[in-house]
Amino acid sequence: MGLRDRIGIDIGRRAKLEDGIEWAAKNAVRFIDIQLDTAANALTTFDDRRAAGVRAACDKHGIQLGLHTLSAVNVAEYSPYVCDAVEEYLKAYIDIYSKLGAKWIVVHAGYHFTSDKELRMEAGLERLKRIAAYAESKGALILLENLNKEPEDAEVHYLAHTVEEWRYYFERIQSPAFGLSFTANHAHLVPEGIEGFVDALDMKMVFEVRLADCFRNGFEVHLKPGAGNLDFGDMFRRVEGKGFKGHYTNAFASLDDMLAGREHMVDAARKAGVAV
Repeated sequence: MGLRDRIGIDIGRRAKLEDGIEWAAKNAVRFIDIQLDTAANALTTFDDRRAAGVRAACDKHGIQLGLHTLSAVNVAEYSPYVCDAVEEYLKAYIDIYSKLGAKWIVVHAGYHFTSDKELRMEAGLERLKRIAAYAESKGALILLENLNKEPEDAEVHYLAHTVEEWRYYFERIQSPAFGLSFTANHAHLVPEGIEGFVDALDMKMVFEVRLADCFRNGFEVHLKPGAGNLDFGDMFRRVEGKGFKGHYTNAFASLDDMLAGREHMVDAARKAGVAV
């Protein structure tokens, strides 16, 4: 499969899932992901009949579907009752996984409030271990994403936004149902950069690489390719050079912008000497 075909699209909340599948089929997009939290795509709207229709449409068009949990749900929650709800939320994504014929679920490490970072990390790690075990029992695959940095003086900070923090989780969770989703633009925001992340990663653990443009050591934005200063050619050269064989996911602007962005990225990879 050529590089263009390996670059998928993050539908997110941009379209009803069935419409997104049809759009992907029309535009020869082989990989899509969706968030199942609101409106027409809320988890609770998928009965057996609707889920079977989604699965059949993906099979018909040769589309691989991923699910993407909401980063606002704090996986590092430790408050009574609320922490149980977080766990049930993650399990619900796993439960619908096979009904929709999904291939992966992106999850997160949660966030802390500056003074409680260690406690939050411990709570999140133990929860992700349980969720990985649950996914394993259900034949699902969960992928832990490296999230973005927040301003230094912010009270709330996402966890797993540096190599060191991300490693805290992926070195301690041992399960065939657990892997990684590497967001290159998030790596571009921190000092170690994409180079540091790629050097630290075992690409056998990485099943997805997520893409958007942004500014080096800047703030969280998801820009179209060329609107920031991320060197996509160098990124592809490093990632592919480490043996990555999975799919990429464009996550910025509109569906049409992400579709057009594939051409920019393929061209950048070609110019960097990457086989496309």
